[in-house]
This record gives sequence, structure tokens and C-alpha cells, in this order.
Amino acid sequence: MRKTITGLAAATMMSVVSLTGMAQAKDGKDLLTLNTTDGPVVIELFDEEAPQNVARVKELAEEGAYDNVVFHRVIGGFMAQTGDVQFGDTEDGFDLNKAGMGGSDMPDLPAEFSDIPFKRGVVGMARSQNPDSANSQFFIMFDDAPHLNGQYTVIGEVVDGMDNVDKIKKGDAAQNGKVSNPDKILSATVSQ
Repeated sequence: MRKTITGLAAATMMSVVSLTGMAQAKDGKDLLTLNTTDGPVVIELFDEEAPQNVARVKELAEEGAYDNVVFHRVIGGFMAQTGDVQFGDTEDGFDLNKAGMGGSDMPDLPAEFSDIPFKRGVVGMARSQNPDSANSQFFIMFDDAPHLNGQYTVIGEVVDGMDNVDKIKKGDAAQNGKVSNPDKILSATVSQ
């Protein structure tokens, strides 16, 4: 009996972490890996819960659009926001004063709200006041934020590297988390 329990525990762990130490998706879900200034962050994507929003993030990652994009708004105890491919790319069109105001060349997306709560490690799509205005930007939760539940589209959850998320340079609370000399995504890749 003890061998069976140990074997089940090992099998469960291997479904999340491979022998090389890299996170793997459960149930064949896609993974978004952000290689950041602070180290890798692996996000399991929720294709079923937010198919259009997840498809957009995967497309932009596969195009390399998130490479060199800064974490422009980072509020300790709340979240780290990135993904402005228009003004946040330090290699192309970078404007720190406008970072957070841009998106991609593609149209905005409809909201795909779910009952997944905004807890530590959850990733949501950023938007304006209009619920159907998500485009390319997303945020990673440092802590639980139940006031966001049902208000923003959840696209995934960090499965590895939350310690690296915690290291992301925090912004000025008086300026709504605006970061001077921000950390960034060096590259973003999608895998299974």
C-alpha cells in the first residue's frame, strides 16, 4: 500500500514537473514561459475558459511580440502588469511615459469572464473601463484580489517561477505602480 501511495505521489509530481525540472502542463494544456529579467515564469494557459484571449496571447508570444516588453505597472501586494507591445518594447517603439496605453495591431477582444478567482499566481487580461477592450496586456497577481473576480478575463496561472514574479521591480505607489527602469520579459515562448 505504501508503494502505491508513493508511486501515485511521484506520478502526480511528474505530471507537473519533468525530469529536467521544467514545468509541464497538466492535461495537455499549453504553457507560456516568460524568461524575465528576474528568471523564468511558467504560466499554464486556460484555453477552455478564455479561448479568444488565450489565443491572442499565444499568437503574440509566437510572433516574438512580447520579447523585451517591460513590466510597466507593478504594485506590491497586488499585481505586475506587462504586455504593451506598442509602447513597452525596449527594442522597438519604447516610450515609458506611454507604456500601458498601447496594445497590438489586432482588434480588442471580448470579455471571457469565468468563476476562477483572482488569487496569488493567477494571470488576467488588462483592459480599460470597457470590459471588451483587452488586447495584448496582462497581469500576474502577487496576492489574492477578490474584488477583481468576474470583472477581468482569467487566462492562466503561474505553475513555476512565482518566486521570480515576486522579484519584479515594484513601482511607485503614488503613481499607480509606474516603474522607473522596469524589469522586462526577455523572451516569451509557448509549449505543451
